[in-house]
Amino acid sequence: MNLREALNERILIGDGAMGTLLYSYGIDRCFEELNLTHPEQIEHVHESYIEAGADVIQTNTYGANYIKLARYGLEDQVKNINAEAVRIAKRAAKDKAFVLGTIGGIHGTQSLLGSDEEIKRSFREQLYCLLLEKVDGLILETYYDLDELKTVLEIAREVTDIPIVANVSMHEVGTLENGKNLAAALEELEAYGADVVGINCRLGPYHMVRSLESVPLLNKAFLAAYPNASLPEYKDGKLVYVNEPDYFTKCARDFRDEGVRLIGGCCGTTPEHIRALAAGVKDLEPIKEKAVIVPPEPVAVKEKEDLNEPPLLDIVKERHSVIVELDAPKHLEIDEYMKGVRALHKAGIDAITLADNSLATPRICNSAIATLIQQEIGLRPLVHITCRDRNLIGLQSHLMGLHTLGLHDILAITGDPTKIGDFPGATSVFDVTSFDLIKLIKQCNQGHSFSGKSLKTPTNFTVAGAFNPNVANMKKAVQRMERKIDFGADYFLTQPIYSKERILELSEATKHIDAPIYIGIMPLTSTRNAEFLHNEVPGIKLTDDVRNRMSAVAHDRSESIEVGINISKELIDVALEHFHGVYLITPFMRYDVSVRLVEYIHEQLKATKGQDLQAKMQAVQIK
Repeated sequence: MNLREALNERILIGDGAMGTLLYSYGIDRCFEELNLTHPEQIEHVHESYIEAGADVIQTNTYGANYIKLARYGLEDQVKNINAEAVRIAKRAAKDKAFVLGTIGGIHGTQSLLGSDEEIKRSFREQLYCLLLEKVDGLILETYYDLDELKTVLEIAREVTDIPIVANVSMHEVGTLENGKNLAAALEELEAYGADVVGINCRLGPYHMVRSLESVPLLNKAFLAAYPNASLPEYKDGKLVYVNEPDYFTKCARDFRDEGVRLIGGCCGTTPEHIRALAAGVKDLEPIKEKAVIVPPEPVAVKEKEDLNEPPLLDIVKERHSVIVELDAPKHLEIDEYMKGVRALHKAGIDAITLADNSLATPRICNSAIATLIQQEIGLRPLVHITCRDRNLIGLQSHLMGLHTLGLHDILAITGDPTKIGDFPGATSVFDVTSFDLIKLIKQCNQGHSFSGKSLKTPTNFTVAGAFNPNVANMKKAVQRMERKIDFGADYFLTQPIYSKERILELSEATKHIDAPIYIGIMPLTSTRNAEFLHNEVPGIKLTDDVRNRMSAVAHDRSESIEVGINISKELIDVALEHFHGVYLITPFMRYDVSVRLVEYIHEQLKATKGQDLQAKMQAVQIK
């Protein structure tokens, strides 16, 4: 009897978590590598689940693809790891259980995101390795991105007719991360050729049963459920699952009543949980029909509210615009800082930009300072958000807070790693890349949270992206810019540029791009400052001419400042000719230097406007 025939006749029990047991044994490394180094341990886990009542076991290949194995330097072992995993599982099964080749999702691992083509290539490589070893079926599990799951399912179905289980992972009851209804998602997977469709990971039995209440029995595909043991608890530095396995006995009957034919376990489940599941459905027949509970209508999203002032994006599209970075203090005395902001406002800047703990050094929260600036001075803040300090939960909460405070201009960046800051013991989060963050912010503008849940009111963010032109290959840098535009970036701020030729090169390389670009210019204050920036700060390079000019006045602090300002003015002249935006980065709280440069920019623009007017008048007189 094959897997399809068995599913047609009875409820099958899947196995539980592989990683949970290995972790409990004190193993904290690449679990898939153990197929080669400790095959007896993997075989023992399989045997434990079969002895507990599992009819279906999965190969230890969840992350055995090129992209994920590359984290451990094992990308060249894809074939060996997958092939050995199937052999181990078959030895353990001994014709007492079906063996499914496991292929996990990639898009959920944000830091590993490759291009769509890289993901497809990685999937095909692992798929063929499993098929060559003649698995009884495939299980595609823990896919947070429904489109990714449909893509890989389509690829698999094109090359094999063996049974395929396709499991998505929900964020909350009945809803996927993109906001799609679970029932509709499972119907799509059935249409793409899956024999079994279902849900796994993230949620425990209670919420999975509730989610399945609104899912009807499908025409062709059977339903599957692989819940987590419970919500995890963080204890003694480890994540532990604390519910009693006997609870799964009742849950198994609940799953059966919702039409599930394949019931297993995900994170935190052990052979005892599987034993409880098997006991729960013992002697129970699969149901043939069920009543469906219609879920409530989703909450309607309000229309976007009109802003009191035009977005910075509109301003820089219409005319020359000047913004200045003046980072929040590293201490709690803000009087001098606010004095600087007022001086810059009086000089006529369009926005003050506030870094998010640049160089991994803590400062007063930029959203707090931004609120004071907006309320007390009436100047627009442009708030930077890094991916370094907040996980997805924190980022979502932070964005909701910014919107509530009326802060709508954002620069989304990856952020400097914590190791370069003055808190070397701190960790970097990086749940997402700057690309992903831009996309998620724009999702909020549609009224949907990161998980797809309604925000009830859409946000009004305009999102800037960072651009580094100080690279050897400008073409690749521009391609990265274009990718950010695809993800939703509205305009760009560059790293500081210290070469007129580089500004001209950037103008030529981006002449096909409509997104406005603010040219970053940071005045130098000394030769030591110049050498530090050139040699130690990532993304910044100075020309030999600039370094020599600063070195020539190393003996005179005041003269160094003046030379730095003159260099900035020369760069500004070129920037104004080819770009609408100038982005001044204030050095060492020397806002007086930035004020002088802002005044210079306005003088140049006024002179240019006068020249244009005079030229027009002369043309009229000639006519």
